[in-house]
Amino acid sequence: MALFDLPREQLHRYRSASAEPDDFDAFWSATLTEARQHDLDARFEPVDTCLVTVRVYDATFAGFGGHPVKGWLTLPAAAAEPVPLVVEFVGYGGGRGLSHEHLLWASTGRAHFVMDTRGQGSGWGGGGGTPDPVGAAPAYPGFMTRGIDAPENYYYRRVFTDAVRAVEAARTHPLIDASRTAVIGESQGGGISLAVGGLVPDVLAVAPDVPFLCDFPRAVTLTDSAPYREIGLFLRTHRGRTEEALRTLSYFDGVHFAARGRAPALFSTALEDQTCPPSTVFAAFNAWAHEEKSIEVYDFNGHEGGGPYQAAAKLRWLRPLM
Repeated sequence: MALFDLPREQLHRYRSASAEPDDFDAFWSATLTEARQHDLDARFEPVDTCLVTVRVYDATFAGFGGHPVKGWLTLPAAAAEPVPLVVEFVGYGGGRGLSHEHLLWASTGRAHFVMDTRGQGSGWGGGGGTPDPVGAAPAYPGFMTRGIDAPENYYYRRVFTDAVRAVEAARTHPLIDASRTAVIGESQGGGISLAVGGLVPDVLAVAPDVPFLCDFPRAVTLTDSAPYREIGLFLRTHRGRTEEALRTLSYFDGVHFAARGRAPALFSTALEDQTCPPSTVFAAFNAWAHEEKSIEVYDFNGHEGGGPYQAAAKLRWLRPLM
């Protein structure tokens, strides 16, 4: 696929037409207040992985609705004092996988917490084990239209709440320095990291790679690739519900979370990415509120983005920050 989105010079000026709801902050404040009525119940069970350079814990905490959410916490084996924390969220359809799949960040001397995404973990990788016990109205197969009838019912209300609670849970471990926390993720994980960056005021750094869940009004009309296409296919059947759907999605748009970003950020995008078109990524990047921000652009790549090159860029970028 050749370049299909806006010219590069226009991307740097592009602004989303997504309308921020008047009660956006009140909605998320009420959602998190409700979640915090449940005991966090963070538990870390040691796992025998046959690895000698890291210590791995099978983590469980109470997410949205008090529902148990899984994760892996990986620490450098030699850690004796609190270390910085990197919290990672995974891509669409994936789960936390197997513990030995997550060794990069602990190898830098930091703690690494990867959150299982409720209801997912069956599309790729090593799988997941966190169910989503909440029912929903009729939806197109996938996750993008589950509960799209109202913001209170939407699937990503639960996921974003889980993500905030994941940060809170990981920070309770005695070998973690909660004051030095970064959140990262690719694709769906990037979109989740944007939400956390807007909802948790004291994270130190945010690094969303080719982030999904951004600029819904443009995304659903620009690309016919999944997962955004799920929304169009739902509306193909449910004619006349476009305005209602876009209103729900506006409460979960990475552009609006970006407007509340309080930390330095490193984004990435790829100009041939049909899954998360570059203009939708730039919409969030251009809205990011903190003045210290940068974006890596991969001219001839698709949704794989920078891959290992972007991982190296994140390692360099994060080193002076924490």
